[in-house]
Amino acid sequence: MRHATFRQLEIFESIARHLSFTRAAETLHLTQPTVSMQMKKLADGVGEPLVHQVGKRIELTETGQALAVAARDIFAVLERFEEDRAARRGLQRGRLLLAAVTTASYFAPRLLGEFARLHPGIEVSLRVCNREQLIASLNDRLDELYILGTPPEGAALVATPFMENPLVPIAAPDHPLAGRHDIGLAELADQAWLLREPGSGTRKALEALFTAHGLRIHPRLELGSNEAIKQAVLAGLGISALSRQALDLHPPGQFAILDAEAFPIRSHWFVARSADAPHSAAAHAFERYLLDRASDTMAARTNG
Repeated sequence: MRHATFRQLEIFESIARHLSFTRAAETLHLTQPTVSMQMKKLADGVGEPLVHQVGKRIELTETGQALAVAARDIFAVLERFEEDRAARRGLQRGRLLLAAVTTASYFAPRLLGEFARLHPGIEVSLRVCNREQLIASLNDRLDELYILGTPPEGAALVATPFMENPLVPIAAPDHPLAGRHDIGLAELADQAWLLREPGSGTRKALEALFTAHGLRIHPRLELGSNEAIKQAVLAGLGISALSRQALDLHPPGQFAILDAEAFPIRSHWFVARSADAPHSAAAHAFERYLLDRASDTMAARTNG
């Protein structure tokens, strides 16, 4: 292990990230035989297998998982050194790895674009995934910062709210509940619901609200994306509840936002990072940008 090269660790980390020799080779612009050869040398140096085949997929062994974490720590320390050096020159360069849950994709690219214009020397990368994938990435420290709704319990992370995330009930404009006022939760619970997959932040918040009032909702359909839910709502298949930001790009009136008891559900977007991972200058700058932006929004509302 003492003789492992930086390049071998870089190749292995890419394999661990993609769980694919082919994708790692493509990402690093190497041939697959080169990747395989370097991984054999690394495994020989470690003295244990790092991956094993499961059907057509590969999985990391326990040793491989530990080495992946160690490799990311090494790269993060070196990246932090480079970015700290850049920070002393005015944050002229650096790299930011950001992951966001799917609903945040309605605003995260815009925020990232504004930040990139302020710091053109920083290379930014955004991955969009569902909540389960994001939490797995956070545990494996694949990225530096994460944008999500309710932070997971028990995780060793630092999570700070930076923007409101109201959840609103929606229906097609010609739905019988559209235009009604003060719709009771019991009546709402009896509707045909279109929900995200179990475990999604939006669904957890919605089910918690009804459970707190002694009610249950039963999904007519479970769909894997907000866009699929919106299309199903417009097709008249039922009602749903989504983040208000998920409707921002739609013309007014395309969806009916229902006037219902206990809605909107008040929640926030959080920016989170692993509590024990290095915090680069670029990540610190983006986190500060989000919090300063939130402070400016609150000040504008107060003064307005």
